[in-house]
Amino acid sequence: MEEKRKPIIAVDFDGTLCADCYPGIGAPNRGLIRWLAGEKENGSRLILWTCRCGELLLEAVLWCGRQGLAFDAVNDNLDEIKMRYGSNARKIFADIYIDDRACVPEAALAWQQGKQADG
Repeated sequence: MEEKRKPIIAVDFDGTLCADCYPGIGAPNRGLIRWLAGEKENGSRLILWTCRCGELLLEAVLWCGRQGLAFDAVNDNLDEIKMRYGSNARKIFADIYIDDRACVPEAALAWQQGKQADG
């Protein structure tokens, strides 16, 4: 029997892995960090998915390492995804996206409907 592929998890940094105080680094979200580290131990692949770049990105990656969190990719698709699709699309491919600014489609529609009712 074929083993099920472990998920790819893309996670944001500011406001997600740590409290948002950009360009600084806020307090760690210890619960999320523990969960992600456990997922990684169980075979999930992790992608740090952030707007940070340059020196600020390096600081974030090093900070994550000090928290015990290692990534399979940073602001990039995994090699297996690049090979599967024959390109490296700008959108990061993941099974789970964790971001403080994200919402599921149903929540976006409910928000819009509530906005229209208020207006």
